[in-house]
Amino acid sequence: MTKLKLGPIADDKPVKVTVELPAGLHRDLAAYADVLARESNHPPTDPVRLIVPMLERFIATDRAFAKARRATPAGRDGQP
Repeated sequence: MTKLKLGPIADDKPVKVTVELPAGLHRDLAAYADVLARESNHPPTDPVRLIVPMLERFIATDRAFAKARRATPAGRDGQP
């Protein structure tokens, strides 16, 4: 079994955002969605729905970002 960084995608109310992706990245997202579906025994997810959890995971595990955030007096939303 493959150890993916993402688990099943939560069914949250989405916020619409328009983003242009390179074709190769979209193909990679589609392939990732297929592997994730097989590994989690869930139906395939729209590859676009992977973007948010991937970004959240990336931000949560970026040590330099966490260090920089702690060094900044403002909170997460820019408020003190």
